[in-house]
Amino acid sequence: MKKLYTISLLLCMQLCIFSLSTNAQEDESAPKSEAEIAKELSNPNTTLGTMAFPIDYIHYNGDLPGASSQNGFLLNFQPSLPIPLSEGVNLFVRPLIPIYLSQPVFGDNGFENKGVNLGNISADVAVGKTWPSKTITIVGVFGGFPTATNKQLRSKFTTVGPEFMVAQMFNWGVLGVMFNHAWSVNSYTPEDDVVLAATPDQYWISTANKQTASVTAGQYFYVVNLKNAWQITGQPTFAYNHKAEKGSRFTFPVGTGVNKVTRFGKLPVKLSVQYWYYLARPDAFGPQHQVRVQIAPVIPLPW
Repeated sequence: MKKLYTISLLLCMQLCIFSLSTNAQEDESAPKSEAEIAKELSNPNTTLGTMAFPIDYIHYNGDLPGASSQNGFLLNFQPSLPIPLSEGVNLFVRPLIPIYLSQPVFGDNGFENKGVNLGNISADVAVGKTWPSKTITIVGVFGGFPTATNKQLRSKFTTVGPEFMVAQMFNWGVLGVMFNHAWSVNSYTPEDDVVLAATPDQYWISTANKQTASVTAGQYFYVVNLKNAWQITGQPTFAYNHKAEKGSRFTFPVGTGVNKVTRFGKLPVKLSVQYWYYLARPDAFGPQHQVRVQIAPVIPLPW
């Protein structure tokens, strides 16, 4: 049943992107160049709509037996359809829907790989503003939900908290950082279990009758514009889990990659590949290397 649910979700995503791409091909307005689109997409407060599909390969490491030979594959779907409120001010509602294609989980018999499963969905609602100085600020609310179809991959907590981003636009590109903090709205009473998973909000070791979550996370990002719609870019995500045990709290990668905007027919698509190396990760089990390939069709806004 859970596999049918996940496959149905994938089909809905494909139908959505097909419908929007058809609308894009029917748009008779003068098209922007690939370089212009690439530059606009580097703006965190852009009014361009995208349907992003980040695909991650993750190689793990850690102190647990067999940790260094574990790999995972993750497909995400993140639509972004900004709603203009006024000149330079936009509303963003951005869900992030993860689908585990393969994910190692440590249990009584060591590591085992879970097949295709829906992950824990998160979303943010935020308002962005571009200032005359070309500084951009975004303020909003972030939430995470225990929606994974496999119990061992499911977060025990529903979380919510504030989100803040600041970025500066330059002639050569953009540089910025985003932070959010999530507190659990519920508590969990563990049954002497140990959970080791890939996402920071899922890692804890039971030391008390009730557990809660408190995670500070974020992303630093940069884009350097090159010729012919090419860009050098990096968007690594980091996290600090305040409730995890010492040695398992901080996850921090460094990374870089390239973007390229091209067209498939009349549909502009941003293609991206990045490599992240984790300078800090949970000692027992955590990501060491990550390769992210992203396909993001640029679609017309429905309003």
